[in-house]
Amino acid sequence: MDVKRIVISLLAMSVSTALMAAPPKFDGARISADVKELASDAYEGRSPATAGEEKTIAYLSRQFADAGLQPGGDLKDGKRVWTQAVPLLKGDIVGNPQLAVSSKGTPQALTQGQEIAVRAAMNGDSAVAIKDAPLVFVGYGVKAPERNWDDFKGVDLKGKIAVVLINDPDFESGVGDFDGKGMTYYGRWTYKYEEGARQGAAGVLIVHETAPASYGWATVAGSNTNTMFDVVRDNPAAAHPPLEGWIQRDLAVDLFKRAGLDFEALKKQAQSRDFRPVELKGETFSADYAVKTEVITSHNVVARLEGSSHPDETVLYSAHWDHIGVGEPDARGDRIFNGALDNASGTAALLELARGFAKAPRPQRSVVFLAVTAEEKGLLGSEYYASHPLYPLGKTVALINMDGMAPFGPSRDFGIYGSARFELLDQLKDVARGWDIRYTPDPKPEAGLFFRSDHFPFAKRGVPALSYSAGQDWIDGGVAAGKKAADDYTARRYHQQGDEWQPDWTFAGAARDLEVVYTLGEQLANSRAWPNWSAGEPFRATRDASADQRR
Repeated sequence: MDVKRIVISLLAMSVSTALMAAPPKFDGARISADVKELASDAYEGRSPATAGEEKTIAYLSRQFADAGLQPGGDLKDGKRVWTQAVPLLKGDIVGNPQLAVSSKGTPQALTQGQEIAVRAAMNGDSAVAIKDAPLVFVGYGVKAPERNWDDFKGVDLKGKIAVVLINDPDFESGVGDFDGKGMTYYGRWTYKYEEGARQGAAGVLIVHETAPASYGWATVAGSNTNTMFDVVRDNPAAAHPPLEGWIQRDLAVDLFKRAGLDFEALKKQAQSRDFRPVELKGETFSADYAVKTEVITSHNVVARLEGSSHPDETVLYSAHWDHIGVGEPDARGDRIFNGALDNASGTAALLELARGFAKAPRPQRSVVFLAVTAEEKGLLGSEYYASHPLYPLGKTVALINMDGMAPFGPSRDFGIYGSARFELLDQLKDVARGWDIRYTPDPKPEAGLFFRSDHFPFAKRGVPALSYSAGQDWIDGGVAAGKKAADDYTARRYHQQGDEWQPDWTFAGAARDLEVVYTLGEQLANSRAWPNWSAGEPFRATRDASADQRR
């Protein structure tokens, strides 16, 4: 090859690289239109195993196909289809549950969704029948040998109801053995139930308080009094006690007072490793309701853009398509939980991102777009994919999740859920600087968002994974405007019927953020790099154990 041809070749490579690096322009109006469709009443709140799921799958599959992507789901007759089947246990309370507490033999009826919110039993029982079970306060319900912490200290909970606090023992003070203000997994409601099952409790009732829960009672009632789902387990009773529920703080205070106890004083004691369980003497709990369970099949939707030179290596983007479905009516008589921001917005962003990748030069590595089911029921769709991966996790470069995208204008900053340290975040920070966007650490680490979004099942299996979060420092209005909107959403719309599409949503912020998120994925898909967790992060060892697959 002569010098002239070498120069021309190098120039062509340079131009190609420059074109590849330039992100497409994403369309906020198109994102808004997809959100409007997915969050319409016709989709009935997109609950798994409903007509709303069927419509959602059909819509997403059609949009991915129209964008020019290929099916990336299960193999059928040697060919990929658009979906991955996800078997789930579905549970519903039959009729109105009969719930009551008794004080020294005097009963007090409780109303589902008001003073209490109990879930359909997921331990395999077809009924919950608890009569005058003693109540035992077990603090934060934590058993953590590695932190020299045991809230149970040998108490026998057989036939008894454990009353527990939400979040970690560090929440009130911000200092201690549980990462200060940053919630650990011990603070999650899912852990409280799991540990209650391990301790043999007849039930676990979590005391709701808005600050440590990070959401109000309306969110609790909306999330826990309708259809429940779980992964199909060999021994469900090992992960679920017979009764799982929440109670209002005011009810807890009254129960403690009638037992001659001070709720606040005992909560303070529970922040110390010296705490010991306390029975609420004279106070008992009763519950009586039937539960209908069945194994159903829900679906993840999977689209794929095959890599040009390393198709067996995968960059994953994800968002959950599901929401809560139909529940009890609110004050307006509205029964549909439309889930516009949570998470029709992330799903619409996933579609728009796929359109951008499909129009760009084909990347060296494959890019997969994963719309998962049953996030609202415990990250079940992402958990199923992570435990039954369609493409090996050892050769999955990274996962970038989107859960709630900016419906208004762009911000000067961005964030991720949680405070983990890893190279993927460092690379995202570098990319964002190209748009003059700075990184802002999670402003509410005590909310435990790291454990509440679909990146987590991948992270705990070693895959570098993050959930992208739009910033609160809005270009138009600053931090005050961003915080006001976030607080309003949490109070009035999060997991409530009010999370509906709004005509003034431009999604200009989401469109700008997609340029950043696209560029990160494009860089990963056209490199030989394998980002890892930082030294000392708990997921590093798991990732390193699969290093041979990436040589």
